[in-house]
Amino acid sequence: MNTNVSNEGAIAATKLWLEKAVIGLNLCPFAKGVHVKNQVRYLVSAAQTPEELLADVLREFEVLAEASRADIDTTLLIHPHVLTDFLDYNDFLEVVDNALEEVDLAGILQVASMHPQYQFADTGPDDITNYTNRSPYPTLHILREESIDEAVAAFPEAEMIYEKNMETMRKLGHEGWNALGLAEVQQYKK
Repeated sequence: MNTNVSNEGAIAATKLWLEKAVIGLNLCPFAKGVHVKNQVRYLVSAAQTPEELLADVLREFEVLAEASRADIDTTLLIHPHVLTDFLDYNDFLEVVDNALEEVDLAGILQVASMHPQYQFADTGPDDITNYTNRSPYPTLHILREESIDEAVAAFPEAEMIYEKNMETMRKLGHEGWNALGLAEVQQYKK
């Protein structure tokens, strides 16, 4: 685990990944709009335990729910010091979903998952398709349901994004991914 990362370094690495991979490869066709409008809130958690991280998650739920969409449309909660193991992180996602229910924000907000060791079910750890969700640091992406609904309505065949992303990554391959220059921001490779 890299405990020496600065908040600025974690945010810079995440922005680079967002620009080169997520937007650059068009893995999320909705990301560019909020990025260029500076409507993405980047927050680095100092949490060292899952309990501390959950407290940060709950605060961010409140911040996003109360903020205007023009100011903050989505939040990337980067947590470089906790849940660095993907299986632990993956288990924590259920805790986050339950917390959304408990604070009556399910259906208003949702959380997407990104992690340096991200691995889809039924894939090997080095399968290139896992890289669609591989961020430099463990990250919880808190999104507004309303924004997702609008983006999906404006994007033809939104249900095909997942398949298109898998195809993009297979065509790109590990060599193409490495050519993006993101290796230096992938902090937790195994």
